[in-house]
Amino acid sequence: MQETRRLLQAAAALSAALAAQSIPHAFHGSVLTAALAGTPLADEIFCIVEGGPPHAHPFRRARDALAAEPDFTATHSPWTNRCIEILPAGEAGPRHLDAATVMQVQGVPFLTVSEFIRAKLKAWAIRGAERDAQDIAYVLVRFWNRVDINRVPEADMALFVARNPTAAPAWAAVRRKYGM
Repeated sequence: MQETRRLLQAAAALSAALAAQSIPHAFHGSVLTAALAGTPLADEIFCIVEGGPPHAHPFRRARDALAAEPDFTATHSPWTNRCIEILPAGEAGPRHLDAATVMQVQGVPFLTVSEFIRAKLKAWAIRGAERDAQDIAYVLVRFWNRVDINRVPEADMALFVARNPTAAPAWAAVRRKYGM
């Protein structure tokens, strides 16, 4: 577990470096629920980065943007002690990061509520981690009115709600909102 405040500071610094190179990006992970809830500790932070022309991979774009930053190091190994994990847009989040998929939280670009739930739901379906379930339930229960049902895979959410009944009333409210 890391301090939420320090993760947000690191995210803001990384965001500034990426924005200076006009690289679309957004963060997600338990740090979002920690920031929204005012919790002092979080256990994950991911940075979704778009690829770019000509065929620049998101990892390369992030590494190049950080090359001149003395406070950052970029490593290729997923088994190192890292603060923020870089993930490619389209695989770990929406394909395009824009005003429809990104929101600002404490001055840092994060995936919107819908995109966060979609990304966490995908992770939960793969890993089955209780922490992912807690993050989904927290955001769904508190921000159900901001969920775009078209961005959330209904079959995955039905399975999630069946296994996490505390989220059922919020999901029912989203479905009613959309006349379902």
